[in-house]
Amino acid sequence: MASTSDIRNGLCIKYNHDIFKVIEFLHVKPGKGPAFVRTKLKSVTSGKVIDNTFSAGHKIEEVRVETHRFQYLYPEGDQFHFMNVEDYTQILLNRAAIDAPDLLKEGEVVTVLINSEDAMPLSVDMPASVILEVVSTEPGVKGNTATNALKPATVETGATVMVPLFVNEGDKIKIETAKGTYKERVKE
Repeated sequence: MASTSDIRNGLCIKYNHDIFKVIEFLHVKPGKGPAFVRTKLKSVTSGKVIDNTFSAGHKIEEVRVETHRFQYLYPEGDQFHFMNVEDYTQILLNRAAIDAPDLLKEGEVVTVLINSEDAMPLSVDMPASVILEVVSTEPGVKGNTATNALKPATVETGATVMVPLFVNEGDKIKIETAKGTYKERVKE
């Protein structure tokens, strides 16, 4: 059994008869009253995100996980096929288990968290950022750059990202996977 002092990002815990992954946490020590931990938890079975507050010292049941590197192969409806890069075994995961499925490019190597008790895959951790090519976007109008104007752009995976006006079709851009936002244009 772990306690609230062990809470960190990426920790998997059993809570309310389900397995949740900690997305965000904040230890709060108010001037009056006991300390507590405010968390944002994502269900690994349904993908639903909930907010929860644990009182300081509260016991939590930690799920032992192993991390393995898998290569994304292809989608099949709401299922995604992955291959272990070490032993070439393949697994099938639901869309809800992936943090940013619309930014996942075929051939991308990701980290998969696997429950060490029953060898079931729990969730997929994407890299911090991905580089994708813009396949369609409207051309920027000259003179519209007085403000930080953004326009929608569709990338090669089918996701739509808001980008600055100077980004054109064929450009490669870096996207932050946690927020799904544009970071920079990549020069080749």
